[in-house]
Amino acid sequence: MTDQNLSALLIKKGDLQMVDQPIPEPGPGEVQLCMQQVGICGSDVHFWQHGAVGDFVVKAPMILGHEGSGMVSKLGEGVTSLKVGDRVAIEPGVPCRACRYCKSGRYNLCSKVVFCATPPDHGNLCRYFVHAADYCFKLPDHVSCEEGALLEPLSVSIHACRRAGVQLGSRVLILGAGPIGLVTTLTAKAMGASVVCITDLDESRLAFAKKLGATYTVKVTSRDPEEVARQVENIMGDMAEITIECSGATPCVQTAIYATEPGGCVMLVGCCQKFIELPVTVASLREVDIRGNLRYANCYSTALDMVASGKVDVKQLITHRFSLEDSIKAFDTTLRGEGIKVMIKCAR
Repeated sequence: MTDQNLSALLIKKGDLQMVDQPIPEPGPGEVQLCMQQVGICGSDVHFWQHGAVGDFVVKAPMILGHEGSGMVSKLGEGVTSLKVGDRVAIEPGVPCRACRYCKSGRYNLCSKVVFCATPPDHGNLCRYFVHAADYCFKLPDHVSCEEGALLEPLSVSIHACRRAGVQLGSRVLILGAGPIGLVTTLTAKAMGASVVCITDLDESRLAFAKKLGATYTVKVTSRDPEEVARQVENIMGDMAEITIECSGATPCVQTAIYATEPGGCVMLVGCCQKFIELPVTVASLREVDIRGNLRYANCYSTALDMVASGKVDVKQLITHRFSLEDSIKAFDTTLRGEGIKVMIKCAR
């Protein structure tokens, strides 16, 4: 097989192949990128294993990958903000820019957004990729391309913490110590939370969270959400002011409501089943707000500033590294639940 533009192509559910594709050319307002680093996200694995994430169903072959950074290799007509050779972080969702959501600044809600590796749109786990220049963020010399790729999950956590109202002195509970739960721990601490408690089934992930700065950790040993909420309250000394659910597991979503104080906020980040049972009366009578979270909007600049200033160290999340040629091995590693963040080097 030749290798003009080696790409990780999901042919159909369960069938991921390394396939050579044509090198794309940039159109007006776009840049061609020689991809540098791409992190594997849980949604990539979910598309691979199940062929769908929520309402997004894979109906045609799709290149995976949306946590990416690249080096500008060609400029499309009209691009003046970047030059060939610039290293950039790629914000993977490009909205229509014209609808009421885009114009109000909530462009993540745009119904016409083109988002990497979300059907029917191709992702960026390949040698070369074309993207809108204004959704590429130039990296300072001291920020690596690996860190640039990690601005994507960091932006998810920034958006979640903003919507939940995390501020100086907040008491925050995070449910799930996967990559998003762990990066949310870093973000909540950076945004001023005085107490961050995190739960998980896996002791090694909880130990990792402790290294990242979590105040308390709770190993979940019961499927009773009220019992887990009592465990959390006992160790925190009080109920959580803000709970950020990052696992998507039904018992955890239920725990989030029980563990949050009256007048508090539950932020749903994890992708749960379409229909689940919730203790809605508990939330209602406590005036607990339940808020949704779709990706992010206007967060990449903040994420880059947090990393560039040293306020947040995302490098420590990377536990495994692979070459683009070994992408299938990288996906197998992620599927087995090994490590935290698996990173793929796309450049030759």
